[in-house]
Amino acid sequence: MEAESASRPAPTLHLLCGKIATGKSTLARRLAESPKTVLISEDDWLARLYPGEIATLDDYRRCSARLRGALDGHVVALLCAGVSVVMDFPANTVEIRGWLRRLFERAGAAHRLYWLDVADDVCKLRLGQRNAAGGHAFTPSEADFDLFSRHFQPPTPEEGFQIETLYVP
Repeated sequence: MEAESASRPAPTLHLLCGKIATGKSTLARRLAESPKTVLISEDDWLARLYPGEIATLDDYRRCSARLRGALDGHVVALLCAGVSVVMDFPANTVEIRGWLRRLFERAGAAHRLYWLDVADDVCKLRLGQRNAAGGHAFTPSEADFDLFSRHFQPPTPEEGFQIETLYVP
């Protein structure tokens, strides 16, 4: 029994950082294919809990903060139960990354922060394609991209995360 538990990977909290349309959700789905791993998608939860209520940055901040508060203990419980969690939440500010840090620290779990470093023009092209295809919970405009990007803070080594940077030219 002891050898079996030693061979199992420790539960990990997977975190995603990147501007709109960098591929965070695509990576999240891929990471969630691992055994004993669940995906929690902010966009899916926000769309279901607050349909039609998120029209501004302030709306997003308010609704996202409420969602984070609701999921806080649940994510810690999953990690403590030995389940890895992929948080498809944009870890795009020091404040949000601080919340995510508290989750894996409370659970005593491992973590990995994936920073998708993608040029703005590539993001805007992808955003246009994504919006045209439909099927995504939200359809931000290029102006929305610019607004949200002004608040983006790339992760720094001083924050102490295990960072894996993925560059897309």
